[in-house]
This record gives sequence, structure tokens and C-alpha cells, in this order.
Amino acid sequence: SPSPSLSSAASCAAPPPCRRFPLHALGRYRPCHPRPARRRTEQRPIAPRCAAACCPAAMKPLSIVAAALLAAVVDATAVAPAEHKLDARADLAYSPPHYPSPWMDPDAPGWQDAYEKAKDFVSQLTLVEKVNITTGVGWMGDNCVGNVGSVPRLGLKALCMQDGPLGIRLSDYNSAFPAALTAAASFSRDLWHERGEAMGSEAKGKGVTVLLGPVAGPLGRTPEGGRNAEGFGADPYLQGQGLANTVQGIQDAGVVACAKHYVANEQEHFRDTVSSNLDDKTLHEYYAWPFADAVKAGLGAIMCSYNQVNNSYACQNSRLLNGVLKGEMGFQGFVMSDWQAQHSGVATAAAGLDMTMPGDTLFNTGISYWGPNLTLAVANGTVPEWRIDDMAMRIMAAFFKVGNTVKDQVPTNFNAWTRDSFGWTDQAVQENWGHINQQVDVRADHAAHIRESAAKGTVVLKNTGGALPLNKPKFLAVIGEDAGPNPRGPNGCGDRGCDDGTLAMLWGSGTSNFPYLITPDSALQAQVIKDGGRYESILTNYAPAETRALVSQPDVTAIVFANADSGEGYIDVDGNTGDRKNLTLWKNGDDLIKSVASVNPNTVVVIHSVGPVLVTDWYANPNITAIVWAGLPGQESGNSLVDLLYGNVDGGRSPFTWGPTRESYGTDVMYTSNNGNGVPQQDFTEGVFVDYRHFDKVAPNAGDPGAPIFEFGFGLSWSNFTYSPIYVQKHNAKPYQPASGKTIAAPTFGSFSTDLASYAFPAGIRIINQWIYPWLKTTTSGKEASGGDVNYGQTADQFLPPGATDGSPQPRLPASGEPGGNPRLWDVMYTVTCTVFNVGKRTSGVVPQLYVGLGGEGDPVRVLRGFQRIEKVEPESQALFKATLTRRDLSSWDPVKQDWVVTDAPKTVWVGSSSRDLPVKAVLN
Repeated sequence: SPSPSLSSAASCAAPPPCRRFPLHALGRYRPCHPRPARRRTEQRPIAPRCAAACCPAAMKPLSIVAAALLAAVVDATAVAPAEHKLDARADLAYSPPHYPSPWMDPDAPGWQDAYEKAKDFVSQLTLVEKVNITTGVGWMGDNCVGNVGSVPRLGLKALCMQDGPLGIRLSDYNSAFPAALTAAASFSRDLWHERGEAMGSEAKGKGVTVLLGPVAGPLGRTPEGGRNAEGFGADPYLQGQGLANTVQGIQDAGVVACAKHYVANEQEHFRDTVSSNLDDKTLHEYYAWPFADAVKAGLGAIMCSYNQVNNSYACQNSRLLNGVLKGEMGFQGFVMSDWQAQHSGVATAAAGLDMTMPGDTLFNTGISYWGPNLTLAVANGTVPEWRIDDMAMRIMAAFFKVGNTVKDQVPTNFNAWTRDSFGWTDQAVQENWGHINQQVDVRADHAAHIRESAAKGTVVLKNTGGALPLNKPKFLAVIGEDAGPNPRGPNGCGDRGCDDGTLAMLWGSGTSNFPYLITPDSALQAQVIKDGGRYESILTNYAPAETRALVSQPDVTAIVFANADSGEGYIDVDGNTGDRKNLTLWKNGDDLIKSVASVNPNTVVVIHSVGPVLVTDWYANPNITAIVWAGLPGQESGNSLVDLLYGNVDGGRSPFTWGPTRESYGTDVMYTSNNGNGVPQQDFTEGVFVDYRHFDKVAPNAGDPGAPIFEFGFGLSWSNFTYSPIYVQKHNAKPYQPASGKTIAAPTFGSFSTDLASYAFPAGIRIINQWIYPWLKTTTSGKEASGGDVNYGQTADQFLPPGATDGSPQPRLPASGEPGGNPRLWDVMYTVTCTVFNVGKRTSGVVPQLYVGLGGEGDPVRVLRGFQRIEKVEPESQALFKATLTRRDLSSWDPVKQDWVVTDAPKTVWVGSSSRDLPVKAVLN
């Protein structure tokens, strides 16, 4: 995602001669030369990557020439042969091609009305107007982090793309919501929808068209992954539920949600180049799973990721975009690139990309793979007319689907690049002075939701001797920097790129500005004073003598705060380049906890973190009476924590596993390149066995070496619960039928001229430097318009895969049919019910969880397939847990049939309070 602090590309001296080599699978040629990788604050060298064109001036930006668009149209699904000298490995993973790019289905459920409105609008557009809404205007070229051009003739204002997944980034008078990982811990679909709708309403009020979130990539393959906290935890089902409900909330508010990062985007190191290598089963059952939930929910946009998948860049991987997303899942919205994740022109159009962000190939160059190059490619027939029409249709259909109209667009009333009221709209070149920030307050009453969501997403991991809830402690001592304020203020570090004071948000583009930040210290002090108690705090981790003297006094309840941070790789914090270097607490946190616990018999530990940390050395200390994970709670941090610690709300459940050692997870970030001068290769050899699935496989029993300390789904209630036997009701679902038949032919809307003179810059247009326009710079000839590309004149058949431009009716894929996939996948097969009994002495909530054992040889022991947050069950009372199982929930992906199948293996269901505490089970008939 976009970062204003991106450094310029490194120079590259004496590149090796440019040469062509055969693509082993397709018998075509891919021009290639080493291109310097963009570098952020990454200190390790990034391997050169294959350029989109074989240019004599190898180090020039991929250019104005149509070589960047035409001759270089690499089918990124192909893989270099073993003899290519840049590749150190001979066994590179391969992603098969899938063409043509599917076009919208006018009868797709939930999209019919949007389709007709888009058809009416797009039919009126000229070619340059269609190109204008597919191509970003360039980095810092307008108010938002991403902007496409407008259509003034029809009244359409420029569409604004703005981060992010926990609130509006680079704005003011907006809310700072809990991170998705914290929200996930609530296990509450209602809160997820409410959070999405609140974020969407704030975006709408600021004039944002597309909110760049929510996140289901990364999925938490490695616990050190820098951006894990942007997503909903280390399970695809949980991620899918969080994603779908958030999407519905955002879009109910009238803003297009953009789910990201598709797909297998699991680390920050080498993220621009690394190839995530995974098999088809792992792709479908784990990494793509949550995106299908979002598509089913009506998702309007998806962002393809920086990384490669099986040695094909995700934003031009035809298998992922055309085959899986638009084909199998039936996605009707549009695919946008992550910021500069596009690596070619025609290839990306053919492979299914619909919008390029931020438009330029390198920041602030004014050079684009699309823009005028796309206009030229359509005019000369390289990109078929139906493809540009489908791009425009998808963008406008998503716009209309969420309730927008051209007449009622909210103008963008803020500027991402400055908080000043007046300034340059086009910050990149300082043009167009005006009133750019109107300081519109969009927060409404969202603070109440933020407080509730953060409190219910706080997890009680340990509670002995009645330590919690707190009951007007006589003397409360709060210890640790993480309880206090950042000396530079809550927004003192750009994109939250530091770890000073309490941690309430990770760092990177997925952040927002705090309107305020209630620290734990201030909130706890206010509560203790209200209760008439004594309160002291030491807000540093490095005052051991003073700390021990304070907490060793009589009647002290000591709360020790510690944290662990991470974020996006363009920022380095304390040597952590996005991904964490380790799983320990930061700033001497572990020693601080042990020091306090050595002299205080009632020590409560509060952890703010982006994921699991190692608690092995101290969690069992009897003086540590409670451990609380408070995640990344957002602006109401202190208030939400008080609500939890004092028992005013019930806590959540851990959305990841707390392992005993770093090695116990079985996966790790790749910190150094492993492929010589070639693309780093990250092999997902663990398959679907990530987090609790891995622990269940290698350490199924509590006493096994490497067994979890706190398992996935674990979290304590304020009372004790028991479970009745499971009751299973079988439904008479329709038999599964693979999709068959063919699609309609690719439709076209309007007409266009092949006369290049039609695409000359209009007279009277004031040209802004670096702005990306759809018009051609010269119309004397196609070759001149291409910048003199020596390969200009090649036909699409000479460099595109077979079928890439074919607009005839196409066979339907077996797993396809509707948004979300084959409609029979969503049929309810079983309803599972279970009664939970409160056998304790306090009114409390509980989160029953349903797990399924699919029974196959390569299947995990069990997978999450249902949950329900039940509130306020009184002592000696009961509540009903109810969950449904769809055919999809019981299916496995068959890579031979290329379809979902319910195998003959026995299927077992369990219900309980965590992935390992499952007291009741049943076998499905």
C-alpha cells in the first residue's frame, strides 16, 4: 500500500546484456533484463527482477515506450527455464495460464441493478474516458493516496482511493478504530459489521470512494509477519467471517470496500519480489478462502499484492485473477493493483487487472504502463475493445452497487499530504492552489463502538486467585512505558512508525491519525481516584530500583505493561523492518515483568502486541495472577482496558496460538534471499498446517514438546461453563452439480475510433507535469506514439498466450456459478446445536466454537467452522449455541477435478471453548 516515504530506486551499474529466452511451457519469448528493485528502509539486498521490456537503455524507467506495454507483455504465469542465469534454482514453481479474462455476468445475483446502471453509463463513454477511470493520475497527483481521472462531460468526479483497514489514513477529525486482529478476538459478527459501517460512514463523509480495506492477506502464516495485525487472525474461516461482515458494513455506508492483499502476501521482507510457492489445495482451502467469503458478500474491489505466486506477479497472474477470482469465485467487482505492483501493460490487462495504482511506474515520474499506452493498445487492437469495456464496467458497477449516483457524489474534502487548510491539490509538482482541507468531523458517536469493540477484543489468558475483575484495589501501581503517552504525541511518528508510549496501532499505510488517545495510565488513574484508592505509576521500563521499591509495598496490585510492535516494511523500527525480528517483548519487557513478579505476589500483566509473544519464561510464575492480551485497541485504549479489568464486559478469544518457542510454529519469515541472484523463493511446504492446525499435527497433547501455552480460540470468561451433548440436524440439500455450459459473449459498450488523431490532447488543456493523461502525446503514427518502440507492430498473437483476446462464449468452470462460487457450495447441510450452562457464580458471556474434522489423509485434525458470541448468561442459567454447516464447510479442494468435493472420509464435529477444549463431539451422517 502507498507510502509517502518510499525512497527512490537504487541505481544499477553495467547491467548484463539484454537477451531473449524461451518460455518452457508456452514456446514464446519473454524479454528480460535486471531492473533495480524499489527499496524502502530494507537493509538487505533485494534481488533484481525481470523488467517488462527488453530495452537497450536497460536502466531507464519502463517507459513511455509501448515496449512497457506491448513488446514486454510477459505472460507472468510463465516461468523462466532453469538455464536462465538469474535463477539459482532449477525447480521454480509454475503458475499455469488462464485466459481470457472473464467479463461481468449481467445476471449475477446482487449485481443486476448495478450492472444495468454501469451499462448505461459506460455506453456513453469515449475510449479516453474509459482509460481515464482505469489509470491512476500518479503519486501525490490529487487529494487521496490513489486517484483516477474524472469524466466531467457526464458529471463524474475523480474517484478517491484511501487507506485503510482501521480508519481513514492521513486525515483529521476521523476515528482510530481497533486493528482487525483485536476486533477479530471479539468473535462477534455484529461488532465487525458495526465497525465496518462506522469506518465506511467516516470515509463517505470525507469523500472517499473506495476504502482500502479490510485485509485477509497476510493470514498469519508466520507469527513474525509485519502486517498480520491488519487481518482477522490465523484461520481462514475466522478471516472470511471478519472480512465478509466488514465488507458488508463498509458498503452499507455507501463506500466501496477493497479487500486486500490478494494473495499469499505473508511477509514484508522481499515483498516486491518474493515468490510465494504453494499448491492448489493450499491456495483454495487456506489463502483464497476468505476472499471467497467477501465476494459472496458483494465485495466491490480487490487489491492484488506485491509478491509473486508460483513465480508470477500477483497483479498479472492470470491463474489467480482470471481463473480463481473472476472465474471460480465469480467476482464481479474490479481488481486494482497495490501501489506500483503492476509490472507490465497489456499483460496485466489480459491477466485481469482493471485499475492501476497509483498510475505511474515509479513514483512521481508521470510514466505509466496504462494511460496513453492503454489508449494506444486498444486503438491498435492489441487490447480488445471488450476488455477495456469490462474494466470500466466493473469499476462503475462497484460504484453504483453501494448506492452511489453520479449526481450525489460527496466531494473529497481533505488532502492526504498536508493538514493545512490551503495548499496545492497536486502536491507532487505543487500546482492548483486552493482550499484542500475542510476539517470535516466525521467521527459521530463512533468512540462508543471503539471502546466496546476493543474491550470485547481483549483476551484474559490467565486469572488465578480472583485477581480479576479488579474490585476497588486499595493501592494500584502501574508499571511500564506501554501504559503511558508517546512524548511526541500520539501522532508524533509518521504512519505510527515508532514504539514510544502505549501501543494502540501498528505502523504503516494501514493506520490512521488518532483524534486523541486515552492511555491506560490516565484511564486507570481516573478509575482508582473515583474509587477512593491510591495510585502511582512508573512509565518507563528502565527504573528497576524505583520499580521494585514501589511494587514491593504492602497491599499493592501491580499491573505491568509491555508490548511488541510491527508493521509495513518501508519503516524500520528498532531494527524491525516491517516483520518482527523475534517474538519477545520489546524494550526489556520480559525482564520488567519478571522483576516485578519477583517481589509482588499480585502481578497482572497486560500485553499490547501485533500477535503472539513468548511468555514461556514467566507465565507460570504464581506471583503473576493474571495475563491479559489487549491487542491494538485504538483511540479508546485505556477506557476499554478499564472496562475489561473491572469486569464491566466479557473479554474475547485469542485469534492465534501462543507457542512455547519461535521454532514451535514450524514457519518463519525469510530474512535473507535464498536463491542467489534470482527471485527469493518462499516455499509454503507446510500447506494448510498453519498456526493451530500445525500444533494439532505435531503436538496434539498438552504434554507434548512444543504444545501451545494458550491455544487458538482460548480466552477466559468471568464464570465457568459446561456443554450439553451436540444435536445435529441434517438438511435435504440439493445434490452438488458442477457448473456447466458457457458464458455469454463478451459485450461491448459504445464505439471507438481507430484513427489516432481522435486521441490527441484537446486544445486548451493545461498540462500538469507528471499527471497521467489518457491522450497520446503524438498522433503522427502508432510507433511514434509508443515512444519509438522497436517492437511496435507486433500483434497480440505474437506475445500473448492463446485465447487472451478471445471474446467468444467461454466454458464455465466447475466451481463457478455465482459470486462466491458454485451456489451449491453455500447450501446448508447440517445445523449443529448445543446448550451451554453457566455453572459459576457470575453473570458472564461465553464463545462456543464449532470445529470439523474433514477426515482426509492430508486434512488437519480439525478446522474452525462456526462460533457464536453469547452475552450475559446468568448463574445457573443456560443458552443455546447454534451453527450451520454448508457444503463448502465440509468440502476439500480436488486439484484434479478442479472443484470442491465432499470426500467419503468420516466427518466429526466438536463444540467447546477453544481449539483444544472441546468436550462434546458427534459424527456426521
